[in-house]
Amino acid sequence: MMKAAAFASPGGPEVLTLTDMDVPEVGPGQVRVRVRAAGVQPFDTAVRAGWVPPGVTGGLPRIPGNEFAGVVDQVGEGVTGVAPGAEVLGFSTLNAYAEYIVVGAAQVAPKPPNVPWEVAGGLTAGVQTAELALDGLEVREGETLLVHGASGAVGTAAVQIARMRGATVIGTGREENHEYLRSLGAIPVAYGEGLAGRVRELAPGGIDAALDVAGGEALEVSFELVKDRARILTLVEHGRAAELGIKTTQGERTAERLARYAALYADGRFRFLVRRTYPLERAADAHREIETGHGRGKVVLTVE
Repeated sequence: MMKAAAFASPGGPEVLTLTDMDVPEVGPGQVRVRVRAAGVQPFDTAVRAGWVPPGVTGGLPRIPGNEFAGVVDQVGEGVTGVAPGAEVLGFSTLNAYAEYIVVGAAQVAPKPPNVPWEVAGGLTAGVQTAELALDGLEVREGETLLVHGASGAVGTAAVQIARMRGATVIGTGREENHEYLRSLGAIPVAYGEGLAGRVRELAPGGIDAALDVAGGEALEVSFELVKDRARILTLVEHGRAAELGIKTTQGERTAERLARYAALYADGRFRFLVRRTYPLERAADAHREIETGHGRGKVVLTVE
């Protein structure tokens, strides 16, 4: 048996409890990972509240979590290039809030030795989502990008990736996060009433594209500042995107992308802040924190 943070019925954070469950076994082409850390994100809270991701089958209890890091302890038939004892980081759809997880061998990448477990466990969502979003927006050198919610995990990654592509980035955030945003290479701006005017002052040449990691007012401001709605992408307002004529992320997560950013972090060329860790048995508290919608960096569960 293994310990997992699971829920037997959908609901608020309190439904997530430490539960004894069977240890999963590998099939052909799969690896089993002894989890050391698992990232927490809004995707997981939606699952806990009752949303079933496309392609997911099976009933309750259900284990949330779609990003993790740990040590491979079992490999299935036909797996090459990954061996027991390998330290990896990876992604799934569910099941990461547990002592063990089984995924396809193509869903893990090597963890560089100098990347801390908590960073490795939370890296997937930030970098994969941010790069897919910027690809969708076709952000190019010399353009100006507006990132709403720039100090969170995805925003942190998006700012840095856009800067690597030669774009100017204006990032919204609370005043206490402005120095942090400057350190990432963004021009910070406080959100709230008058935001559009403040952005215009910072970007007299206009805003070419906008990435919404916040929802609500962020979209209204984006419509005011970006002429082409095809260059506005939301990570929050999925239900309204089609009717509004704006984009959502498209494309697949890949181990190659994950390995690339893990290597950049290891080389000191990419920053990824973990603001707080919780032990697995406090997964409910981790959900409560991220559902506030505020905070700098990433929340991660640690698994002993």
